[in-house]
Amino acid sequence: MFGRKKADQSSGSTAVRATAVKDSTDSSVRGAQSAATGGKKGRPTPTRREQEAARRRPLIPEDRKAAKEESKQLERERRAQAQAGMAAGDERYLGPRDAGPQRRFARDWVDSRFNIGEYVLIVLLLIVVVMFLPLQSAALTLIYMVYGYIVLCVVDAAITTTRMHSALRRKFGTVQRGTRWYAAMRTFTIRRLRLPKPQVRRGERPA
Repeated sequence: MFGRKKADQSSGSTAVRATAVKDSTDSSVRGAQSAATGGKKGRPTPTRREQEAARRRPLIPEDRKAAKEESKQLERERRAQAQAGMAAGDERYLGPRDAGPQRRFARDWVDSRFNIGEYVLIVLLLIVVVMFLPLQSAALTLIYMVYGYIVLCVVDAAITTTRMHSALRRKFGTVQRGTRWYAAMRTFTIRRLRLPKPQVRRGERPA
């Protein structure tokens, strides 16, 4: 009897110690979790991805009509900015035809002088008007004069581009292919209609 009683007391003490150890372990785990969450029970700290997702705009806006109008407005502003930059000769907005230091030099060379061919389009329109007049003799005389004017335009453009070609070679060493034709076509365009717009005044030679 005494041996059985002693064994029961020993097993009871072991169970009590095991329960105490378990409670201590649970308290430690809960304390660590509470410290990790900043003392806010039941509210874990959100991850960085969750915080960014909360700040991010929804993929499908609630007001689709307003979002579409906003997108159109942004596109109009972007297009207007690109057109203004291209007209001002900003390299960021120029296409392959106009970009580059040699093309800029060619534009400045043409814009710095008066070109006979600037008004060729106006003259051609004048011919069309005269063709409908009943005075055929006067119309024929005007046509001959226009032919002479066109010849002068071609000669003037050839002289301008030849001088420009020599200046380009002295400045850059080599001349980009197509630059001479690019400058010639600009001589036949009215100054106000040229794009990119002239950046130098008449008589001001490019650097």
